[in-house]
Amino acid sequence: MGTKRKGQHQQPGVLSEKARQQFEVLQRELNVQFDNKNLLYQAFTHSSYVNEHRRKLFTDNERLEFLGDAVLELSVSKYLFEKYPHMSEGELTKLRASIVCEPSLVIFANELNFGQFVLLGKGEELTGGRERPALLADVFESFVGALYLDKGLDEAVCFLEKIVFPKVEVGAFSHVMDFKSQLQEMVQQSNNGVLHYAIIEEKGPAHNRTFVSQVVLNDTELGIGRGKSKKEAEQQAAQVAMKALREAAQQEG
Repeated sequence: MGTKRKGQHQQPGVLSEKARQQFEVLQRELNVQFDNKNLLYQAFTHSSYVNEHRRKLFTDNERLEFLGDAVLELSVSKYLFEKYPHMSEGELTKLRASIVCEPSLVIFANELNFGQFVLLGKGEELTGGRERPALLADVFESFVGALYLDKGLDEAVCFLEKIVFPKVEVGAFSHVMDFKSQLQEMVQQSNNGVLHYAIIEEKGPAHNRTFVSQVVLNDTELGIGRGKSKKEAEQQAAQVAMKALREAAQQEG
């Protein structure tokens, strides 16, 4: 008889056939199959459900949440470290915090419809627990923790590459990123000259104005950006310029 791996439990107990079928659907949708299904069930088990099923030896997801939080922070840290080589430690910390904060985790959980799979006590259900932000954020972290225990770090990172990292790619967290500083550092490292920003257009009424900024390097335009403020437009232009410089460097290489 084989021994159980550390972290694998026979809890959270007996689930209804309907609940089991729902979790099978979830695994198919995520393209993930748990070897230890109880870890998956536990990830979605709220403490209120445990309190109502004490005789069935259910285990809530709080410990998995603790582990998932650490896995998420490590994985996001490694991703940002590699993707943004010109970012300072302070900027990386600020960006990571915006990705792993509760509002962001709620967005991820809602996109995956995690709320409908949570095992809740009747009281929590009646008071709208299924839509409660803190609960949804906890479930997302718990799922990451369960996936890590069942499949390992590579599979957990693979999941995050599908759900979390693409949002960083498309600029969902650009409001906390200082692209101007990063662009300046890139230019200084290659001794390419001096950067200049200029507002080349203003559109719309005073209460809803849009600014268009241009960033120029040695009389060569690198990027155009738009925003509701001059600062936002300049940051957007710097982000476009960084992408252009990276693409040019890749072509030369």
